[in-house]
Amino acid sequence: MNEAHRPLLDGLTVDESSPEQPVLLDASGRSIATWRENYPYDRKVRRKDYERQKRVLQIEMLKLQRWARDTGARLIVVCEGRDAAGKGGTIHRFTERLNPRSARVVALDKPTGREAGQWYFQRYTAHLPAPGELVFFDRSWYNRAGVERVMGYCSTSQYELFLQQCPRFEEMLIEDGIVLVKFWFSVSRSEQRTRFAIRQVDPVRQWKLSATDLDSLDRWDDYTVAKVEMFRATDTGHAPWTVVKSNDKRRARLEAMRSLLARIDYTSKDCAAVRTPDPLVIGPADTLLEAGEEDTAALSPTPLAAHAEGPGKHPAG
Repeated sequence: MNEAHRPLLDGLTVDESSPEQPVLLDASGRSIATWRENYPYDRKVRRKDYERQKRVLQIEMLKLQRWARDTGARLIVVCEGRDAAGKGGTIHRFTERLNPRSARVVALDKPTGREAGQWYFQRYTAHLPAPGELVFFDRSWYNRAGVERVMGYCSTSQYELFLQQCPRFEEMLIEDGIVLVKFWFSVSRSEQRTRFAIRQVDPVRQWKLSATDLDSLDRWDDYTVAKVEMFRATDTGHAPWTVVKSNDKRRARLEAMRSLLARIDYTSKDCAAVRTPDPLVIGPADTLLEAGEEDTAALSPTPLAAHAEGPGKHPAG
């Protein structure tokens, strides 16, 4: 762990009695509530309500999977967002009741030397769905627009080429009949730090905390610039971004499932069960930016300084 970073637990204590994860307490012994930052609700979804709604939506996900198998439909769900935004947890809830024979999660490691010399999208095409398959990308080709750009793992020319090619790549997928859904999980700055602190003290989550994660704390504005520029270039009519405000993880998971189900006309769909996605929590990219992100992007120079001298070395994982 990088000692140059301010300790994540400064001024906090840890209550480990929670069944889900340790709870961070402030100096007065109260649980910290950074999840409220820029969030439209003042209460989280309660576990009982969450479990009930999740079951209903997972039944609908099974109907969607059956429809895909019967019709040969191919579905890609891209899940992107800042570190600790809740991508992996949401994918787990999407897939935990699905038949794994026709539902896959793709979470690629850093590219090999051979892959690094290929066309950038080439290693992702190997994981595209066959007829009847649902494929969930836990991070995707958008690595180039995010961590690779900010941390200098690609050159400016490689980044600019990506922004030119990505909309065309996605348009080809859609023209070939693939259903492409792109989710961006949005977490606020203080809540991201809280989640990193919990990862630091929770033994079952420590593997999730990397040096790159810690670096991102000091590069919040750089990641903001990269995020907004990515939206501007790749939020297209044929492949729009859907932003999910994920400070309340349970609500984010439910609304992401609801959003996916709402947009597909699968057999035996129960519209009353799916309901309309909550526009305060999930919606178009231009309506749900975090506070100040548009201003930060407008004031920051382009390209980012991290890329000025060409590509650097990828992180270990």
